[in-house]
Amino acid sequence: MLRMRPYKPCDAEDIVSWCDNENTYLVWGGYLFGDYPISPDAMNSKYLELNGDCEEKDNFYPMTFFDEEGIRGHLIMRYIRGDDTLLRLGWVILDPAARGRGYGKEMIRIALEYAFEILKVKAVTIGVFENNPAAMNCYLKAGFRTPSIIEDSFHEIKGETWKIAELMITKEEYEHDRV
Repeated sequence: MLRMRPYKPCDAEDIVSWCDNENTYLVWGGYLFGDYPISPDAMNSKYLELNGDCEEKDNFYPMTFFDEEGIRGHLIMRYIRGDDTLLRLGWVILDPAARGRGYGKEMIRIALEYAFEILKVKAVTIGVFENNPAAMNCYLKAGFRTPSIIEDSFHEIKGETWKIAELMITKEEYEHDRV
């Protein structure tokens, strides 16, 4: 059974080991951490000293997902521009041994339940690189949709332009999907 808890510094060693190649690191969002490979110390510095680069103090919530066998996944939650009705998920990564077994969808389901039932947000957004179809499928299966109100964005990575598709799920859509 997959469960969620706040991130602990000791989680970093497992999480960074899942970025076993540069492409995995980049689609995870590693370019925001710096050069590949990332160290556990660099991850902890980004999270604990730099507050995930969030300007607001109480706005960055890294979470770890685990089961009986250990850590299985990780993501962060943050409010958009201090708006406590709109939550953004990011830096989503799954243990390679857990991929293709429904863990990603379950991880997102748990995060959405927390967002809507505990944090009481009205909507949750997530961005995904178009060159990461497995993640895109996972988010769509979890109930995210392509909204007309959020424009996609682009990042220059290693001399290429990568498109980030913006996805959203509202509380109403979440509740409808649960029925």
